[in-house]
Amino acid sequence: MEQFDTMAMVLLGTAWDYQDHPNEFLARLEALATRGIAVCNPPEVVRWNANKRYLRDLAERGATIVPTLWREDIDCAGVLAAMDEFATDRLVVKRQVGAGGLGQHSFSRAALPEADWRMGRPCMVQPFLPSVVEEGEYTFLFIDGHFSHGVLKRAAEGEYRIQSLYGGYECDYAPTAEDLDTARAVVAALPFPAPLYCRIDMARLPTGELAVMEAEMIEPYLYPQQGPHLGELLAKAIVRMHL
Repeated sequence: MEQFDTMAMVLLGTAWDYQDHPNEFLARLEALATRGIAVCNPPEVVRWNANKRYLRDLAERGATIVPTLWREDIDCAGVLAAMDEFATDRLVVKRQVGAGGLGQHSFSRAALPEADWRMGRPCMVQPFLPSVVEEGEYTFLFIDGHFSHGVLKRAAEGEYRIQSLYGGYECDYAPTAEDLDTARAVVAALPFPAPLYCRIDMARLPTGELAVMEAEMIEPYLYPQQGPHLGELLAKAIVRMHL
């Protein structure tokens, strides 16, 4: 840690295995903060954001989220029960502490898990949203609470996950005033002031309303190709933090 003593600030980046070592990751961030080094985003924000149960906090504060069941574990019978509860023939099971779509499953009544399958960890269960494939997933980038730019993420043919790891790709996206207001309301619903950077990922429900899929504040990719002014906005926000 001695090499960090002369640093004023540490920006998180490419910590893409934190979900497998969350306690060690958070301890490292808190050790930096204890030394008086500004960590962006701060350890308390990262701790809140590291478990997807933060979506429940956002819902309680007025944000619309994808309907979700929270389970300590789930098996084949639990998958069927969730389909019945959601009145759907397809759903998605995700890790509560996860990133990049890793360890995620999509099941349908025609393609159920094996009889002895179980998730083996705390998970979240959601109905599959056809709009993710048909329309794409919308991303809104905010710097210090101010909108920077939007991105439309699309899945590859035959895939539902939009991450590049699975062939997903990005498109330029200029949100409508209504959709941007919906994303801003999510930032306003955070239980702390808007952090240095925040990425709000949303998908459209069958009702037409955008719902939060993720509110990423740990080390999200900020899509600089689609945001030519991102660097300037980020630099100015960092300067403001130290004035």
